[in-house]
Amino acid sequence: QVQLMESGGGLVQPGGSLGLSCAASGNIFRINVMGWFRQAPGKQRELVAQIGSRGNTNYVASVKDRFTISRDNAKNTVYLQMNSLKPEDTAVYYCNAELRTSWSQIVDQPYWGQGTQVTVSS
Repeated sequence: QVQLMESGGGLVQPGGSLGLSCAASGNIFRINVMGWFRQAPGKQRELVAQIGSRGNTNYVASVKDRFTISRDNAKNTVYLQMNSLKPEDTAVYYCNAELRTSWSQIVDQPYWGQGTQVTVSS
């Protein structure tokens, strides 16, 4: 059993900063990719940022140079530091992890957090 616990969401003014964290726990053998997705009302869920096990990162163009994703492999935790927040960043943010629960698994399986609300408004 694997669980992803998210924290750090809330209300922030435009131009402000907010930090999200997500810790994976349970029957985990190895985590490959961890990332953050977001979904605004009436819109499709989109990838915000992702980070590989070696620290390689990828960002959606709209958050590049404003958001920073990082991870602590020893703690199975991924972070998302969000700076210069804009109203259009308002969404439910979901933590995602692609992982294996045993050495014999060939394919990583996706796991999701329940989501944390980020609201950017004055």
